[in-house]
Amino acid sequence: MRHSRRVSSADRLQQAIDRTADVNPQIAAVCTPSPDALDDARRRDTEEPRSALHGIPVLVKDNIDTAGLPTTAGSLALADVPPPSRDATLVRRLRDAGMVLLGKTNLSEWANFRDGNSVSGWSAYGGLTRNPYALNRSAGGSSSGSGAAVAAGITPFAIGSETDGSITCPAAFNGCVGLKPTVGLVPRDGIIPISHSQDSPGPLTATVAQSAALLAVLTGQAYDAAVGQERLRGVRIGVPRKTFWGYSDHADGPAERALQLLSEAGATIVDNADLPAELGWQDELLVMLAEFRAGLADYLRTRSGDGPRTLADIVQFNKAHAAEELPHFGQSLLEEALVAPDLNDRRYLDALERCRAQSRGGGIDAVLREHDLTALVSPACPPAFLIDHVNPEHTAGACSTPAAQAGYPLLTVPSGVAAGLPVAVTFWGTAHSEQSLLRIAAAYEAARDGDTGPLPAPAFVPFV
Repeated sequence: MRHSRRVSSADRLQQAIDRTADVNPQIAAVCTPSPDALDDARRRDTEEPRSALHGIPVLVKDNIDTAGLPTTAGSLALADVPPPSRDATLVRRLRDAGMVLLGKTNLSEWANFRDGNSVSGWSAYGGLTRNPYALNRSAGGSSSGSGAAVAAGITPFAIGSETDGSITCPAAFNGCVGLKPTVGLVPRDGIIPISHSQDSPGPLTATVAQSAALLAVLTGQAYDAAVGQERLRGVRIGVPRKTFWGYSDHADGPAERALQLLSEAGATIVDNADLPAELGWQDELLVMLAEFRAGLADYLRTRSGDGPRTLADIVQFNKAHAAEELPHFGQSLLEEALVAPDLNDRRYLDALERCRAQSRGGGIDAVLREHDLTALVSPACPPAFLIDHVNPEHTAGACSTPAAQAGYPLLTVPSGVAAGLPVAVTFWGTAHSEQSLLRIAAAYEAARDGDTGPLPAPAFVPFV
């Protein structure tokens, strides 16, 4: 009898390194490879397994501290600052589980909070990340490199972060699974912040089961994505059709089929389960501006060397290095944040309260309670838009804002290919409903695979 040899960690790392060399010149997903990755993998091969993900390569978004590797948020202002001396807690947990840090992924500079007319996936430090399904299409933002790297087959495991759409969008655009956890579920120390009320790091993976396994590592809690015989019996899933459907025929078609598959798996579909009120963007923006200025100053004080210490230092650096930092778009959001209210200002406190009230008890929780729902489901967003360095980006719709304001989880799963590009559905829930969302998403993923199969691998075509 022939026995298959277990793939070693070193072999896995070498495969990931080789794949990076093959595809990264086309998509610029990895901005900083770890020079120690292969040695780390060899050490993992001498150990007893620490977890189910022992020896597996993982990529981490370049706004998350990694000891000895640059953490830049894509900005040249941090490129020459000494690297962090210690890992963010979530990175330490990855290493403690035996995972091997392959490197850092590119992102939309400052996690897409630099200018209202940004180019998603572009940073002065890492260049422009491209979508592996069509190199002229956006990889989304701001966790662009993490989504593109998983889609391109560099490794099935990457870490992104989301404030409002920054995991959901790259997952949908690149055809991978993206999980934005409940705010605070995954530790956020050592992460360059935007908003402490909305920021949440989380997994981008190839499958729902991998997302559950990576979330378990990040949180220290057990999550299960197994699909049992009962599948979705007793689960009630709402369809918020009024605002979060109907803006893209390409996204709606596979999402309608997803409703059929969920029903066939035992779920009860409750149509027209709409949120009671529209959500205010101006309140959310004010909250982010105020929290960004304060949080960034706190973070910059943790970095050694003579780099920037305040948001004002960043703004001035960009002006002084405009040819490198400002060739495609400006820094209007950074400049607005300079004059945003302080965190003890009544304007900020009132805006934060309105965001939470309208998105929680007056929003997601209200519709879940009214219809006795386990979760909501909607198209994630339209297919990836064209990369454009001249005109502002435009997307017809998205689903991330209610959960962003509430601090609640989202789980995005590919639903098919439309016009040659991936599309996805997103499952929403209340706070700490990750286990329910994983169960639903895993059942849907299995049904989709039985229906149309997994998404085809990206072909790196130059134009779609």
